Parts: sequence; C-alpha cells; structure tokens
Amino acid sequence: MNELAQLHCSVVTSATQRLNERDIRQYIDKLPGWQVYDNDGEPRLEKAFSFKDFDQAIAFTNRVAGVANEEDHHPAILTEWGKVTVTWWTHKVKGLHQNDFIMAAKTDQLYIVA
Repeated sequence: MNELAQLHCSVVTSATQRLNERDIRQYIDKLPGWQVYDNDGEPRLEKAFSFKDFDQAIAFTNRVAGVANEEDHHPAILTEWGKVTVTWWTHKVKGLHQNDFIMAAKTDQLYIVA
C-alpha cells in the first residue's frame, strides 16, 4: 500500500510554493500509471481508470468525490461509459503540491476496492 494514501492534505495558501520538477519525479515514481502533463504552464496529474460499465464508473466517481470532500481537495473528473479520468492539481499554486499526490494515492486505493 502506498504510504502517501495514509497522509492527509495540508492547508495551502497563496504563499505556498508549488513542487519543482525534482520533487514531482520523486512523487510520481510512487504512483504507477499517473502522468504529469502541462496545461498552459500548470503541471497536472492525471490517470484514467477502466470499468466494465457506466454504473461502476459512476460508483467510483462518487467514492472519489467523497474522499475529496473529506480532504477538502477536489479534482477534475470526467466520467464516461467504462472509464473515469481523474485530474489533480492545486489552483492556489497553479501547479502541483504534495496534496495532489496524496489524493492520487487515495484515488488508486479506491480503485483497488472497486
């Protein structure tokens, strides 16, 4: 089990720094299947999850939403028939923060339970 999934999100302020490339590489190595991509200068963390039908995809989406509310850190979620794409980033830092990697690990944990 990923140790990141056991952590909780911290408060982010406008003074909080986003992660640098070295830190991002260290975290991404702990999260198989997650990809970092750039969206207008903002790095984002994304992964697509497969399901056998829409009902399973919706159920997973709802579980991710529940944990996001508990941690007060919310992703972009695209739910399709048999597929859910989850994207994490931190608006206040215009990029990635440790919270995003914590939530990615929690998302993986929810998928295993699915």
